[in-house]
Amino acid sequence: MAQQTAMAVGPLEAIGRLAELVNSDRSLVHRGRYVTNDIMIEIGNVSHYVRIDKGQIASLQRGPLLMHSWSFAIRGKEQAWRTFWQALPPPFFHDIFALAKRGEFRIEGDYKSLMTNLLYYKDVIAAPRRLAKETC
Repeated sequence: MAQQTAMAVGPLEAIGRLAELVNSDRSLVHRGRYVTNDIMIEIGNVSHYVRIDKGQIASLQRGPLLMHSWSFAIRGKEQAWRTFWQALPPPFFHDIFALAKRGEFRIEGDYKSLMTNLLYYKDVIAAPRRLAKETC
């Protein structure tokens, strides 16, 4: 009865669907209604600039973009993102801070911005888990 979880799509496709996943989640958008910010998510060596406006993903641009600012960035290897975005990630791959402690993710920039709305950001970043499929 052991179940394995796997990504239905790759990490680069999953991040491309982030706006759809977040904006369709009414409770998540409501929780972030006071959040307007620019963040950066790096998968491998590919940067993605996420503009959040009142809890919704207003835009997502693939980089690198010169002179594009962000308040904080989360950087990790493609395999770390793939594991993090499983429906049920294994221990130590379930949380951005656990991955940072393992050296799989780097979190840089304005920690005050991140910590002020931590639960909102964690749920935004974990939204692609809904794309994972259960396999037996």
